[in-house]
This record gives sequence, structure tokens and C-alpha cells, in this order.
Amino acid sequence: MDSVVVDGDGELVARARLGDEAAFGELVVRYRRPAYTVSLSITGKHEDAEDVAQEAFLVALARLDECRNPDRFGGWFLTIARNRARNLVRRRSVRAVDELLFEVPARTPGPERQTELGELREALIRAMDHLTDVQREVLLLHDLEGWKHREIAERLDLPAGTVRSHLHFARKRLRTQLDRVHQPEEQLR
Repeated sequence: MDSVVVDGDGELVARARLGDEAAFGELVVRYRRPAYTVSLSITGKHEDAEDVAQEAFLVALARLDECRNPDRFGGWFLTIARNRARNLVRRRSVRAVDELLFEVPARTPGPERQTELGELREALIRAMDHLTDVQREVLLLHDLEGWKHREIAERLDLPAGTVRSHLHFARKRLRTQLDRVHQPEEQLR
């Protein structure tokens, strides 16, 4: 059985600095979903997150020589994506949240189910507004992207225990916010 050699980030950055387009392409493949996820956690809009992720790659390519520790390219790059997303949000005075990506079943649900899903989506988005940026990023990278605590810690330059703590408190706050949505009106008075 042949083993596939996977270059580390440091090797890919070194090759990309020498003009190897395929090496930078591999970095793009490796980090496009995380960049999108981090951007989505800040912008709240699918289209904006895609634009920010793409812009972040262009900035990273132009500034590749500024990456002081190529082995930690992921953390450096996600910082660029995070800052670009924050800048976009700051530039907009009104922040309208469109949709959070959900897996859509092959069949279109009926009108009643579509209304239910729409309400759930809006409740989830509103609940996520109560999280800090870091909590949103950790939650989405872990629960949506399937990253392990260690991977998130390395990429966001945080201790693994801090990542676990952010994830715990993010889930707890989401549960609290979503429970409030589902309480009967009499209990809210």
C-alpha cells in the first residue's frame, strides 16, 4: 500500500513563496471551508462569507512573505479572514442576516415545514448573536466543520482548554436563548 505524502503548511508556504502556484492552491483547498466558516460566524451572510474568504486568500497571497511562522499558516490566514469579515461588518451600518447554511434535504418540504425551518433558522441566528465572535467561530468550526479541539486551538492560536471552554459556554448560551424562544407566552410574563 502506497502512502500519500501530505506537505505541511510550512513546506507549502515555502514553495508558494518561490512561485509554486500548485502549493498555494493546496493551501486554498485546505483552508477555504475554515475561512468561509470563520467569515460566516462574523458576517452572518452566506454571500458575504464567500466574498470575505476569497478576498482573504488574495490578501494572503500578496502578503505571503509577511507570514513569520509558515508552519502556523492556518492561524495567520484565519486571522486575515477574521479581520476582513469584521471590516466588512463595520463598513455596513445595517446588518441584515440572510441565512445560515443548513443542509437542505433532496425533497422540498411543504409550506408548513418551510415555515418551521425558517423560524428555527431565524431563532438560531438570533441566538448566535448572543455569542462572542470567538464562541461563534469555535462552535461553527467544531460542530459544523467537525474540527477537533486541538485543530481549532492551533488555528486560532488559543489553548485547547480555552477552546473547550468557549465551546461549552457557546452551547450553553445557545440552549438558553433557544429555550426562551420555545417557552409558552404565559411563562415569559
